[in-house]
Amino acid sequence: MEQAAADAPGARSVPVCYRHPDRETGVRCTRCDRPICPECMVDASVGFQCPDCARGGTPASGGTASASADTRPRTLAGGTLTRDPRLVTKVLIGLNLALFLVKLSLGDVFTNQLDLIGRAYAPHLTGIQGVAEGQWYRLLTSMFLHGGYVHILFNMLSLWWIGGPLEGALGRARYLTLYLVCGLAGGALTYLLAAPNQPSLGASGAIFGLFGATAVLMRRLRYDMRPVIVLLVVNLIITFGVPGIAWQAHIGGLVAGVVVGYAMIHAPRERRALIQYGACALVLLVVAVLTLVRTLQLT
Repeated sequence: MEQAAADAPGARSVPVCYRHPDRETGVRCTRCDRPICPECMVDASVGFQCPDCARGGTPASGGTASASADTRPRTLAGGTLTRDPRLVTKVLIGLNLALFLVKLSLGDVFTNQLDLIGRAYAPHLTGIQGVAEGQWYRLLTSMFLHGGYVHILFNMLSLWWIGGPLEGALGRARYLTLYLVCGLAGGALTYLLAAPNQPSLGASGAIFGLFGATAVLMRRLRYDMRPVIVLLVVNLIITFGVPGIAWQAHIGGLVAGVVVGYAMIHAPRERRALIQYGACALVLLVVAVLTLVRTLQLT
C-alpha cells in the first residue's frame, strides 16, 4: 500500500535519491543538483556532494583527477569517503552470525564464558564468574552473542536497516566507534542495575545507540521525525513489556547514541575530531566509573 500511494499522481512532493530510488530526500548535490540521501551525502566545503561529483567522475566536475588528502570531500561527519559505505555493517553482522554458529555448536559452555554477568557461579565453569571477578572483557564480548534465532534475526535486520545509512553518513571509523561505545554503555548500565547473577547478552544496546544517532541525523537533515519516533516507541514498549529483556542495555545504549551521535553530527568542522572523540572518551569514562562502582559493591 505504501508503494501504491507513492506512485499515485501528485502523491510525491519530495524527490528521491538518484542512487536509491526508494529513499525520499530534500538534499541535493551542490555541484550537479541531483537529490541525495544521507548514505550518499559527501561533506564538501559548501554543502554536500554526491559520490560521483566528490570523486571527480561526472561532467559537472570538469575532470577526473583525484582530490588530495587535505581537500578530499568527506562524509557528513567528516569520515573518509569509501567505495562500500556498508562494509563495517557487513563485518559486524558476519561476526555476530559466526559467533552464533559457534554457540549453536558448543552450547552453553561457550556462552557462559563470554556473556555479561555480574558475579555468580556459572554452569559448566569452575569458581565464581563475572565482571566483578576481573572479567571485564564480558562487557565487550556479550555484545556479539545472542540467545536464539529470533533474537539474532531481529538484531541483525535492525543493524542492516539502521546501520548501513548511518555508516554512510558517519564514515567507517566513527561508525564503528559509535557502535562499540554504545554497546559498552548498555553493558555498564546492565552491570550496575541488574541482579549480579542475571546473565545478559545481545547487540541490542549498540543497536539502540544507532537508533539514537539516527534520530539526531534525521533532525539535522530536517527529515520527517515521525517514522523513527514511532519505531523507537514501539521498541521501548517491547523493551519494558516483554519479560526477559535487559532494558538497562537498551536505555544505556540509547542515551550514549544520542550523546555521541550529536557530537559527531553537529561538531564544527574546525574542531570536529576533538569534539567527536572527546564525547566518546567522556562516555567511556562514565562506563569505567559505573563499572568500578558496581565492582566495589559486589566485592
